[in-house]
Amino acid sequence: MKWNLRLAAANRGIWKASELQRMLAERGLVISTGKMSGLWSGRPNTIKLDELDVICAVLGCRVEELLVPEPDQVPAPASDDEPAAVTERSGPAPRPGRGRSLPPR
Repeated sequence: MKWNLRLAAANRGIWKASELQRMLAERGLVISTGKMSGLWSGRPNTIKLDELDVICAVLGCRVEELLVPEPDQVPAPASDDEPAAVTERSGPAPRPGRGRSLPPR
């Protein structure tokens, strides 16, 4: 998915993230400067559906204008003759030894 907030805002004469941030706050959506920077730059970490509703209400747009599908960016499924890709696990490795304890009887 491509996040298109900046273009949607520009189409409505909003050129600064701080201006949109103020407009969102007037509608009850207070966004931190860091999160607003991510939304404005095109790489938001997360966005909640209720936040999306407020953004659409402020801009007078539909979700389709903010979220643009990019199906050509999705990798093709692996064929049967290709081995599945091994993904590295992030975080600490499980400790060997004792498993979970049993519940009391």
